[in-house]
Amino acid sequence: MTETLAPEIAARLKRDADGLVAVIAQQHDTGEVLMLAWMDDEALRRTLATGRATYWSRSRGEYWVKGDTSGHVQRVLSVHLDCDGDALLLRVDQTGPACHTGAPSCFFTPLELA
Repeated sequence: MTETLAPEIAARLKRDADGLVAVIAQQHDTGEVLMLAWMDDEALRRTLATGRATYWSRSRGEYWVKGDTSGHVQRVLSVHLDCDGDALLLRVDQTGPACHTGAPSCFFTPLELA
């Protein structure tokens, strides 16, 4: 039997034209926003089943489990759907830096306000 995302969850998701939903990863104990990534139904199913953040790489066209290569694992503690159904929030326990640049968060470039 092929595993699929639970129908009651799948029905609540509003995907973009590529079948993806935006995902914010947030450090559970500090509230720090770590990164933005993308999931399709299969990535979400894998995340819910394993407790490890699994994303869809738009540039590589493949699934990736955060930390499998770098060791910078995201253990997922909870998953929340936003009010519109078009974004997810993962509260995670991040090991090491979240950003591929080596920064703790991908959001390290401030822009000046006018």
